Amino acid sequence: MGGLPRSRAGWAKQFRMRFSLRYISTRGQAPKLNFEATLLTGLARDGGLYVPESWPQLSPGRIAKFAGRPYQEVAAAVMRPFIGSALKAADLEAAIASAYGTFRHQAVTPLTQVDEGLWLMELFHGPTLAFKDVALQLLGQLYDRVLKARGERITVIGATSGDTGSAALEACRDRAAIDIFILHPKGRVSEVQRRQMTTIDAGNVYNIAIDGSFDDCQDMVKAMFNDAAFRDRVNMAAVNSINWARVMAQIVYYVTGAVALGAPHRAVNFAVPSGNFGNVYAGYAAKAMGLPIEQLIVGSNRNDVLTRFFTTGAMKMAKVVPSLSPSMDIQVSSNLERLLFDLFNRRGDKLAAAMQDFRKTGKFAAPAAGWARMRRSFRAHRLDDRQTLTAMREVHRLTGMLVDPHSAIGIVAALAARKGGKHPATPTIALATAHAAKFPDAVEQATGIRPALPAHLADLLSRKERLTELPKDLGKVQEFVLAHTRLGHNR
Repeated sequence: MGGLPRSRAGWAKQFRMRFSLRYISTRGQAPKLNFEATLLTGLARDGGLYVPESWPQLSPGRIAKFAGRPYQEVAAAVMRPFIGSALKAADLEAAIASAYGTFRHQAVTPLTQVDEGLWLMELFHGPTLAFKDVALQLLGQLYDRVLKARGERITVIGATSGDTGSAALEACRDRAAIDIFILHPKGRVSEVQRRQMTTIDAGNVYNIAIDGSFDDCQDMVKAMFNDAAFRDRVNMAAVNSINWARVMAQIVYYVTGAVALGAPHRAVNFAVPSGNFGNVYAGYAAKAMGLPIEQLIVGSNRNDVLTRFFTTGAMKMAKVVPSLSPSMDIQVSSNLERLLFDLFNRRGDKLAAAMQDFRKTGKFAAPAAGWARMRRSFRAHRLDDRQTLTAMREVHRLTGMLVDPHSAIGIVAALAARKGGKHPATPTIALATAHAAKFPDAVEQATGIRPALPAHLADLLSRKERLTELPKDLGKVQEFVLAHTRLGHNR
């Protein structure tokens, strides 16, 4: 046994290390991990997703003190309990400063008022013009610091329906300890989204266009994680929102948005356009921590698995249909498993059995008591492409703002919930998840105006593209990764 620490600082350090927050798998069979291991592990070894063993709490007094404080300061305070001793306070603050120093707005995620009860949170001021930058710019910084301290390198493999890919590649480009491979569904992302990925000129970046849907890409990434020999050979890590650090970083803007509208002294609603549920789950986490969120309103496109779930308590696997809002063209929402874990009262064995049945049968019914409990916090609304275009047109006519199709779905979902809600006077923040210029064809179709790309991307459409097209074949994808990652040759 080691000697007892002699100083007060030594006692404090030992206490933090012993009692720091741990992470558990939603399927109950993987070991508990600290933050550093959770960051590098991504998907749990039992196929589940990591969640905090307990939720750190934000008291009303603590929330009130965030009023008027810089985004970076709030971010450090909100994330510190999740990170524990993995990073020193100064290192965390430096990572946050570097991550959000790339944003084009000083407020990082500013609010714009739409009407007397509705605000739009602009999450598109990062380098790739989408909300994914908020988490992924920080994730790149965290990877750098942790890997340098450990003397290790990783192979990052992710799937994207459009925005995660470019944000992840931008965050990980040219980092000495990382090779990154991003799978996207061929022909099912916008041209701007594709080119933001394929025009990155960096030796550690690989774009793979898969002949299939996003769900196919996501399934292959999960299969690679579940292939223990392959996973260990390339030291595989995740940038998709299966990585807890992604969700953790997104909690922050729910806090800053709510505080700006009067929290903790009054409640707020959030309306979130969502396909994979990670963004909404961050709001659920903020509420679990004590933020006064009355309702989380989920906006869906024609691929409406989430709206069907929150309306009926059931899920049925369906074919993905391409839409004007491709980032939401998803029928299997990975992050929903984190919510389902609570619906099953955190019984990992029960959830694991249910998820196995869902994969076999394509159907799932939530436990009645758990679903009824969660239903009080969630509402959902669906828009098809025609309704989305109408919404974009009306938003521009009434406010002069150009919004992308995903953000338009969030706005309409917010308005629909206000009409049918119990407390229509509760202020609502709709999350604007992408810049209008990422979807110029849809915006022009709706409004007659073609939005221009910001100056730093003005020549995007003329840059040289670099990508590899592969079939929907797990073995072919793994062969490609092994042939190109620097770790694939060393083990």
